[in-house]
Amino acid sequence: MTMTETSPRILIVDDDPEITSALARGLALHGYDTVSKNHPDAAMEQFRQEGLSAAIVDVMIGADSGIDLVRDVRKSGITIPILMLSALSEVEDRANGLEAGADDYIVKPFSFDELVARLKVQERRARPDSCSRIEAASWTVSNAMRQVTLTEREFALLHQLASHPGDVLSRSDLFQSLWAGEGASSENVVDVYVGYLRKKLDPLGDFGFDIKTLRNRGFTLDGTPPEIT
Repeated sequence: MTMTETSPRILIVDDDPEITSALARGLALHGYDTVSKNHPDAAMEQFRQEGLSAAIVDVMIGADSGIDLVRDVRKSGITIPILMLSALSEVEDRANGLEAGADDYIVKPFSFDELVARLKVQERRARPDSCSRIEAASWTVSNAMRQVTLTEREFALLHQLASHPGDVLSRSDLFQSLWAGEGASSENVVDVYVGYLRKKLDPLGDFGFDIKTLRNRGFTLDGTPPEIT
């Protein structure tokens, strides 16, 4: 596909030339333009320039930390979607990357179709028309593209998360707030209903937010929180 000035431009930050080349070739086939950097300083300079649609950043850039780079990018007020690449064994690094401000991560070796699908989700989330609202009177979640009706308990869980955007709500706190008084006996019910929400709202990116699980900590609503009406 021939690139045009309107092709989405993706920044690739990785010190492995084989991965960088493979990403650039694959993204080109899907209509993306790319620019590659192999050092955090050069990448930060590129982040500050206009025209980027998203970035793909490795957890480790040589001896440097991609997580620190992402943290610095967010501190600078740059909000474009960032996907992190991570080796399977670096579970803690991936969690730290999300907390630093990454929007998603891909495990190496990765399926290119999955990477493109996740990239498109983040692009949809970044669009103005992806902003959504939740309505207590009808237990619905809606935006310009979709409307989904939830059960009372699903709505209560989403409302709780949306009321604390960016905060990590522990499984215990959610259970005590929403289920303990109803006679539920296990905190696992929280995970069950998070699963219900993810399945019913899939793809969550259509609504501009994601429900993320932070291991040993709880759940957080990431992205643009829905307006509560």
